Amino acid sequence: MRHAPKSLLLLSLFAVPAFQGCSDKPHDYGHRRPDVDSLSKGDRGLQGKDVVEASDTMSMDLLAVPELSDSRTQWTVVVTGMENATSTRRHSYDVFINRLKTNIAQQGHGRVRLIENRDRFRNLQNRELEPEAGGPPRRGEQVGPAGMQPQFALHGQVSDLPNRSTNYYLFEFDLTDLRSREIVWANKYEVKVER
Repeated sequence: MRHAPKSLLLLSLFAVPAFQGCSDKPHDYGHRRPDVDSLSKGDRGLQGKDVVEASDTMSMDLLAVPELSDSRTQWTVVVTGMENATSTRRHSYDVFINRLKTNIAQQGHGRVRLIENRDRFRNLQNRELEPEAGGPPRRGEQVGPAGMQPQFALHGQVSDLPNRSTNYYLFEFDLTDLRSREIVWANKYEVKVER
């Protein structure tokens, strides 16, 4: 019986750190690094939460399109980037479409094949591949094969409506059939932020 209180004492000493949470992160890590899908009180304007929310919503909606779901063939899609039509043109909003592209790649389960943007593809080829005959490529010479032709282009545009204390943002995303020019899918993400 004397051993029981000592073992309970030892057990309670080991259990206390477990309830306090064992972590190799500093205790104020959550304050310095808030979750990407939460708003930071000290910040204004668009935040990581908007990127996560917009890209998650868009990828789920796009992958649920009946034409894609029912298709017997894999769709080939090139992502062309975000067009900035806001009042402050100096910002890049590519982070929105880049995360959307990653979501589609992860969640598409083989229904969508992403194709590299043609100009970026050519730039990579010119930097990394040797010309067929050897030696440096001549001006205008194509290095490497032409690559796969995409069927669809995923594009985004952001515009805004600034006011004195707030700014309304409209993010539009569309998927265009490159053979027919038909927009086969379109959706939007709207948010109003403090300036």
